[in-house]
Amino acid sequence: MKDILNARFTVEMIRTVTNMYAHGWDERNGGNVSLLLDAAELEDYGLVKTLRTIPMGFSAPSLAGKAFMVTGTGKYFKNVQYDPELNLGIIRIARNGCDAELLWGYSDGGKFTSELPAHLMSHVSRLAADPKNRVIMHCHPNNILAMSFVHKLDEREFTRSLWRMCTECMVVFPDGVSVLPWMLCGTNEIGIATAEKMRANRLTVWAQHGIYGAGRDLDETFGLIETVEKAAEIYMKIAHLPVLNTIRDDELRLIAKHFGVTPRDGYLD
Repeated sequence: MKDILNARFTVEMIRTVTNMYAHGWDERNGGNVSLLLDAAELEDYGLVKTLRTIPMGFSAPSLAGKAFMVTGTGKYFKNVQYDPELNLGIIRIARNGCDAELLWGYSDGGKFTSELPAHLMSHVSRLAADPKNRVIMHCHPNNILAMSFVHKLDEREFTRSLWRMCTECMVVFPDGVSVLPWMLCGTNEIGIATAEKMRANRLTVWAQHGIYGAGRDLDETFGLIETVEKAAEIYMKIAHLPVLNTIRDDELRLIAKHFGVTPRDGYLD
């Protein structure tokens, strides 16, 4: 039987959350990540038996039977590399869509992140938009947080400000960013609102809190957030200064054409 700790997805999850902590995006137990797994692949690791059943507090019937690796509630990302089985878990959504069947992890009797509703609702939205999207990532990047205090929360204007900060932004997130005003975290309400935003694009800013990102794998999703955070950092460094030069809309169109991407409709003048 293969060792789950040597599984490609386990190694990648450990590397990713460790890097997220090193970037300063996930202080204390802040942030969470969920990765959709191949259920058949889990059989190679003997992960078929339900260790215990954990109520989810909401219903996700369309995900019944699907398995996810999810960071644990109250767990520090800095500790994942030292004890993955304590800080991570693999769950399978039960047939009733309301319970999670624990297949591995949370060895101290813990459970998945309190943001699981937002994650699974967003998985439903992103899988409908792109069946290859398998990752939902939430973290608290400093500059995105800061930008949400000083910039209008209009999604179009927020996106345009980010696109102008760095040439690669149009290439990496041509679908732009969505923005939610402050809402109470860990609730179904913010999960529903986030999932609705995720229908249109892969990034949703939670004002005064952080960001949600989605992607096809952990690298892509990490890079997506990394690029937005760098753009926000540049914005915060120059926001108080007179801007003498910028990337114009015709130049943003030129970038999009050259790299074969399509800007979000209506976001360029």
